[in-house]
Amino acid sequence: MPAIMEHPFPKSVSITERCKRLFEILSPEDSLAVIIDADPDAMASALALKRLFWRKVKKAMIFHINTIKRGDNLSLIKLLKIEQQPIRDLNAADFTKWAIVDSQPHHNEQLGKHRFDIIIDHHPPGQQSTASLVDIREDYGATSTILTEYLRAAKIKPSPRLATALFYGIKTDTDNFARPTTPSDVNAFRYLYQFANINIIKKIESSEMTRKTLSDFRRALENLTFIRDKAFIHMGKVNNPDILVIMADFFLKMVEATWCIVSGVYGQKLIIIFRNAGFRLDAGKTAQRLFGKWGSAGGHKSAARAEIPLHEIKPGPANLSETKQFVLGKIKSM
Repeated sequence: MPAIMEHPFPKSVSITERCKRLFEILSPEDSLAVIIDADPDAMASALALKRLFWRKVKKAMIFHINTIKRGDNLSLIKLLKIEQQPIRDLNAADFTKWAIVDSQPHHNEQLGKHRFDIIIDHHPPGQQSTASLVDIREDYGATSTILTEYLRAAKIKPSPRLATALFYGIKTDTDNFARPTTPSDVNAFRYLYQFANINIIKKIESSEMTRKTLSDFRRALENLTFIRDKAFIHMGKVNNPDILVIMADFFLKMVEATWCIVSGVYGQKLIIIFRNAGFRLDAGKTAQRLFGKWGSAGGHKSAARAEIPLHEIKPGPANLSETKQFVLGKIKSM
């Protein structure tokens, strides 16, 4: 059994060596559970990991910790027939090995419950991110790029279904290469293009809107506020935090907005989504500076997120007006 890695692979370690290390972790007697916070990049990466271990383990299954409600994500699952189960259906006794892709244990309390054997991600590493294999490349635009490199190193040609998922994972996580990326992302994207079904990609991309999201857009328009070049929207209580991401991406398209910050209350947490379109701006550092004191906060230069338990804002129950003013006050200090 490979030793536990306390830190990610150094950049000097080749993809051939990383792939060799990956295959040493599991044996034909093992069963693998792949845990994800489901979005296109995570689902594609999980599919690729399953393909890497095809016929090498007893079974490999994907489990998601979040509720999947976005129209484009549901379309992706339907059109590509992505088999996955909600985390509540997971029986830990059925699995001997654990993997996480496109996320890390410190990102969510449900992820922190497990000790992982494999961690592959492109977000900044956390202290809890130790495993037999830790491949974290925070300069990469998508985890799908990393898994594409593993497939190529293993000399596995992706099926059209897998290639389409990975292609779309890179496309979405790099925001069509508008966010910081590497030549590796471009190379993976070009490689996958020859196998991907572009018509399915077009259908998935046109499936974002639902009748429900139209009412959310109306609410966002009613609550849109500008603080200099910052578009701020407080959505109040939301049934799905993904709607905050959709609004942040959409309203950043306004010519007057260099930043778009969208907040909302989901369950017992205040969630704030950051997007920016500047050259020298850093959404991740800004989110950490403004909200890291109260909860988890961070991300990339152009996209970030903060999650704050409501009891951290106010000892008693915080109402919607108070949460809005809390976020607004911090934005005004930017």
